[in-house]
Amino acid sequence: MTVSSAPTSATHDVFNQPPPLAPYNVFDADPALGEAVEREGGGWGVDRLRDAGELAGTAEAIAHSERAERNEPILRSHDRYGNRVDEVELDPSWHWLLRQAIERECHGLPWRDPQPGAHVVRSSLFMVWSQVNAGVMCPVSMTHAVVPALRESPELAAEWEPRLVRPDYDHGAIAGMAMTEKQGGSDVRANTTTAVPAGDGWWEITGHKWFCSYPPCDIFLTLAQTDAGISCFLIEGPGREGGQPGFQIQRLKDKLGTRSLPSSEVEFRALPARLVGEEGRGVQTIIRMVNHTRLDCLIGSAASIRWGTAQAVHHARHRSAFGKLLADQPAMRNVLCDLQLESEAATALALRIARAYDDADAPLRRFATAVSKYWICKRAPQHALEALECLGGNGYVEESGMPRLLRDSPLNSIWEGSGNVAALDVLRALAKEPEGLPAFLAEVQLAAGADARLDAHVGRVGESVAALAGGGHDPQWDARRVVEGLALALQGSLLVRHAPPAVADAFCASRLSPGGHGYVFGDLPAGVDADAVLARALAV
Repeated sequence: MTVSSAPTSATHDVFNQPPPLAPYNVFDADPALGEAVEREGGGWGVDRLRDAGELAGTAEAIAHSERAERNEPILRSHDRYGNRVDEVELDPSWHWLLRQAIERECHGLPWRDPQPGAHVVRSSLFMVWSQVNAGVMCPVSMTHAVVPALRESPELAAEWEPRLVRPDYDHGAIAGMAMTEKQGGSDVRANTTTAVPAGDGWWEITGHKWFCSYPPCDIFLTLAQTDAGISCFLIEGPGREGGQPGFQIQRLKDKLGTRSLPSSEVEFRALPARLVGEEGRGVQTIIRMVNHTRLDCLIGSAASIRWGTAQAVHHARHRSAFGKLLADQPAMRNVLCDLQLESEAATALALRIARAYDDADAPLRRFATAVSKYWICKRAPQHALEALECLGGNGYVEESGMPRLLRDSPLNSIWEGSGNVAALDVLRALAKEPEGLPAFLAEVQLAAGADARLDAHVGRVGESVAALAGGGHDPQWDARRVVEGLALALQGSLLVRHAPPAVADAFCASRLSPGGHGYVFGDLPAGVDADAVLARALAV
């Protein structure tokens, strides 16, 4: 046998692959977010946002997120001797991720330090850390949102709020929510869980909850039927160590996404509880929590859109095809520019709504949260799919992170009211809260006269809203179309007033002009200044 003496050719040289997008500062790399923070009154928080952004973009943070997703939660209902323990085993990386969020005050900043702009800074922190791991932000959101509901009962607030807002993972408290049941879903008034008085201000709750958010929480708010109707109660959960008599975790949900988060199905068996708010007004009480978690839904979806944009742009800047970089190919530039426009618009809208919570602007806050929650959360899955495709086959591989982004992206549109629930909530607000729409339109009209396309769109939206009352058919049929038009009007107004002219022009040309945009990303009309838009996409 003759062995060739020719040199062996390399068969596994790695080239034409992008380098890792790490380390990078998630906050500094996003000019639109930094501008919105300053504009909406959160400039005093830039240093802490930059600190969070630096950690969020490290290889360490990415590794913890990947490990928490890979090593999914495990339910241990009994110990080796048959005793009920109801423990959820979580990977150490989950605790690392949640600790960073708590210690950076993603959960309690506005309540602990209620200075102007606190909700803007806290929402921005939430947006930055959501780009590390979406699942861990669920308990963060609920711990933040529970405070306004607890304040309906000052005694309970005095007992729990100091722990809930403490930026200390080891000695603070985490809150959750258990509202929905098998037969009811979003229709919480169909719940069959019952509460009976047990004396001395205590109640006993018995029932089955189809979705319980994060069972290792210290406390939960839940809904149960009393003689006066649906009422809101505070219950204590198993906590991190497990073991709360009467609180039984039946199973962990096998979910599409946010797989690091142990969502669960639970039973209450004469579980001790205390009333929050007024008996029979449980929905009105817990809606104070829901309004804040809905804000976090739209913030989380804006974060999803931002992260997908960053990954797509980074890949295209380093990957060549047909003789030049993807980022220099006209078809790809159209897609990337469109993705960046969606991110800029989502960020501007989310941070403006956050300021409404700082300003105690109740009419705008209530109405705009419902409109924005619907629209931004609906856009996230479509955006994630297109961002994934920018990476081609690499994006279809788990190691890229894009499959997880796609799996996680529908959650916020489902949580706290799916698309129809959110759209119908806007219709209810139109009928029952007459000050909401005028406050919303007053904000939109701050850009009146600055762009003819925006003015024309606002006119069409006004006509569609007016037609709801006399359209000759059920207004619910038009709910989604009307809410979409409202959301685009506010996004357009914000960009026309505050974004660079190239961004505002491209948004109005594509989103507000009839026939200006099709059904997929990447069909922007000719004349868009892609260079100017893409220069803001990833400042690294």
